[in-house]
Amino acid sequence: MSHPTKYIFVTGGVVSSLGKGLAAASLGTLLEHRGLDVVIQKFDPYLNVDPGTMSPYQHGEVYVLADGAETDLDLGHYERFTQCECSKLNNLTSGQVFESVIKKERRGDYLGKTVQFIPHCTDEIKERIKEVTERTKGDVIITEIGGTTGDIEGHLFLEALRQFSLEVGRDNVCFIHVTLLPYIAAAGEIKTKPTQQSVAKLREIGVQPDIIVCRTEHDLDEDNRAKIAMFCNVEAKNVVAFRDVAHTIYECPLDLRRDKLDRLVSDRLGLESETPDLEQWRHFVDRVINPTFELTIAVVGKYTELQDAYKSIYESLVHAGAAHDARINVKRIDASQLAEEGPATLLRDIDGILIPGGFGDRGIEGKITAAKFARENNIPYFGICLGMQIATIEFARHVCELKKANSTEFDQATQHPVISLQAEQEGLEDMGATMRLGASDSTVLPGTKAHELYGSEVITERHRHRYEFNPNYREQMEAAGLTISSVSATTGLVEIVEISDHPFYIGAQFHPEFQSRPNHPHPLFSGFVKASLKQG
Repeated sequence: MSHPTKYIFVTGGVVSSLGKGLAAASLGTLLEHRGLDVVIQKFDPYLNVDPGTMSPYQHGEVYVLADGAETDLDLGHYERFTQCECSKLNNLTSGQVFESVIKKERRGDYLGKTVQFIPHCTDEIKERIKEVTERTKGDVIITEIGGTTGDIEGHLFLEALRQFSLEVGRDNVCFIHVTLLPYIAAAGEIKTKPTQQSVAKLREIGVQPDIIVCRTEHDLDEDNRAKIAMFCNVEAKNVVAFRDVAHTIYECPLDLRRDKLDRLVSDRLGLESETPDLEQWRHFVDRVINPTFELTIAVVGKYTELQDAYKSIYESLVHAGAAHDARINVKRIDASQLAEEGPATLLRDIDGILIPGGFGDRGIEGKITAAKFARENNIPYFGICLGMQIATIEFARHVCELKKANSTEFDQATQHPVISLQAEQEGLEDMGATMRLGASDSTVLPGTKAHELYGSEVITERHRHRYEFNPNYREQMEAAGLTISSVSATTGLVEIVEISDHPFYIGAQFHPEFQSRPNHPHPLFSGFVKASLKQG
């Protein structure tokens, strides 16, 4: 590199859920299109070591990385919007910081010193940034700080960043503060006071933002831009509007480009880079917004009322839809409701059925009903993780006539445990990070639908599960017409099941949604959408 690594720290103020992750990911997109090598990471102030044991109601989906790290869903944005392949180093929580500090204290690493928040915890945070710098060698490292400025749990991270900026030189650091500009309808005005207060709180900590990104429903006029600049001690051109996008989150980089956020950052950091060519990105966005075709996919799940619970699945459907010039209308169906009301009404006029991953027995019978409905009515079916297990249970019950077939997750005494606990999971007491996690290789069998879609006999996919297809039932189920089309390259565990004489009936034990990208949809999602278009 002709210059030292540059650092961008993205903080947030006023309220949570402002879109800091999308702002960071969008900036990463723009900088990559300027020819820079970008690395993105997320610092989360919560005390959980990782979100693996957190409910989707609390946290949304858990995004699994190739190395098995269970992380914040914003890392999904990072990997979808940029070429950055994240690892466990890219997500740091307060829980990890404190766990590491306490372990060092117990080992005597601090040589008898009193262990304190400063310097020991802040040093731990800075060391993570340094480690990512050394291992990735990126031109730019973007670090998003979770939470809201002023939250007590986030203070340590902000203090660490303040120290770090002095250590590496202020010219190598750009602070971006994402804040809310509320529109008060009764007054007919955008209010800048919350932004002023948020920046004032940040400056009390010792951090002066270089750029302020304002989330707003409306365009930012020059008067308000000038007011924010004056009270927040930044240049007017460094007050950037981040407008609500009309159709898709993939419009966000294009919106931030309007105020030339990438150029402001490049100028601030002294980066020599090209003007970004966003033509391919614009083309993808246009295919998402203005498709020729339209279809409806039913997502039958447990957390369907939460947009973030199946975030990567919804985005993967968008990618596959764009590739096939189709708008995907997702019909979210609560599995428990389906069990009560039946499929005739809830699954009417559906072009495809998708059952995502999950844990626990709530809604299981409804999901089995959906799988049966898809199989018997030749409706394209795609089961992911639990959805693959559901397809297996349904087939065992209604085709193999094993009436009591079930998973030992839901019925430990089931007469026919066609899905059972992995052998290495027996006796585990800790819930966190003890599942089968991360990427592993599988063999895809020639002559199958899966092989046709992948075009390869070896695939690498990411996993997150405890239970598996019980190999004791494989011969019986294959004889009845269930095709095993992929198995683990190392353990022989069943990875993909399918029904050959069905338009599309595939269950994958892994999570393909974690590897789908704009302009590069995952082959299973692409095949599912293509089959569903034919259905319509």
